[in-house]
Amino acid sequence: MSTSLRPLTTPTAVVTAGAELLADAIDAQGVTAARVDWAPPIAETGPAVAAVMADPRRKAANAQALDAMLSAEATLVDVRPASEALGLERGHFLHAGPPVEWERASGPMRGALIGAVLFEGLAETAEQAEQMLESGNGVTWGPCHHRGAVGPMAGVISPSMWTFVLRDDVHDTTSWCSLNEGLGKVLRYGAYGEEVIERLHWMTDVLAPILQHAVRAGDPIDIKAIISQMVQMGDEGHNRNRAGTLMFMREILPAMIDSGYPSSDVASSVRFLSGNDHFFLNLTMPACKLQTAAAADIPGSSVVTVMARNGTDFGIQTSGTGDTWFTAPANTPEGLFLGSYGPDDANPDIGDSTITETAGIGGLAMATAPAIVRLVGGSVPDALATTQRMYDITVGENPAFAIPILEFRGAPTGIDVTAVVRSGVLPQINTGMAGRVAGTGQVGAGLVTPPMECFVAAINELAVLAGRV
Repeated sequence: MSTSLRPLTTPTAVVTAGAELLADAIDAQGVTAARVDWAPPIAETGPAVAAVMADPRRKAANAQALDAMLSAEATLVDVRPASEALGLERGHFLHAGPPVEWERASGPMRGALIGAVLFEGLAETAEQAEQMLESGNGVTWGPCHHRGAVGPMAGVISPSMWTFVLRDDVHDTTSWCSLNEGLGKVLRYGAYGEEVIERLHWMTDVLAPILQHAVRAGDPIDIKAIISQMVQMGDEGHNRNRAGTLMFMREILPAMIDSGYPSSDVASSVRFLSGNDHFFLNLTMPACKLQTAAAADIPGSSVVTVMARNGTDFGIQTSGTGDTWFTAPANTPEGLFLGSYGPDDANPDIGDSTITETAGIGGLAMATAPAIVRLVGGSVPDALATTQRMYDITVGENPAFAIPILEFRGAPTGIDVTAVVRSGVLPQINTGMAGRVAGTGQVGAGLVTPPMECFVAAINELAVLAGRV
């Protein structure tokens, strides 16, 4: 009896898990290595993870959190000064991220606060403003999130600045965000030069009243519906909002033209909006805040409800731990730089705009916006792989934010602290980069992840709470 051996054949694909050296060697031999981004569970978190996963409330609590997020609405109902909308008193400011003292504040945070003091007329020079902030004489500040608001980059909101007012009638909640200034040397990136302050005054005196009239003139504008459409049109909602801005302009332009304001003011306002692709970001953010706020305060839930950074610390909050912050030093983004700027010029991660990733878009939905890689770096396959990976650390999908390239699969939604710690996979964020030195402005854009320490601290607290069941 004879037997024949089949000749060895070269495999067409090999799957590697976390072994980059092996994957590179396979690629070098002309075989495609399907790389799975995997890491072992974080050391010494086993007991905490086990305690949280054994919590009998967790499965139902996470399902409740997801249902709440999916049912949340986001309707633009008004545009109002922050003094009216948020009750900000003269000398009090809001900022992005978790709480931070002046001594620990980053350069762009300091620059934005200095600019806000100058804008409010509380000081005549930057030096005087800095002295006020350092001494705490007549000025105070706190996180936007503590008032249900959000702010991009430094996120500073002062009483005279105008804000968008968004409502979620399903859960009876409201959120607010300032108006977007554009890119470059702007307050939110820590710039405070004369042109920055002049632009803010023009926005307050000219743009904001016209926007208020346009919003009040018609029915409330469904921002969630616009986000749903723009995700299918190539916007991921964080660093690409071009389609969203254009659709928003379509909604308000007729009322702006018929507002009765001077034609020159209307024309300058339209030019400003049409030249600012990021304008809709400041509507996307409060819409996402409403979505994640709907999932807050559910005992036993391990879903993340806030991710935010102040340029010094990165902080998260979870549904099951209420308004407790879990913080760690913020990482510095890596990506593409403007002009002659380079890595040494970039400040650590900053801004409340990670509320978009918390809600399932932004970096989590990069697959829907392949053009984003030209702004933040990476490649189109990277963007696709990133979104696919995010499904592994979320509790569900949002059909309202359907991703065409993935056969209209819903965006990954509801970041689960347990899944992050067990897998070692962190949420992907795409972001602008602020200059490290106060007054610089924007220096680039790139990619970053939260520090794992935030999630470890959260899982430890959730484990403590699980023990009280």
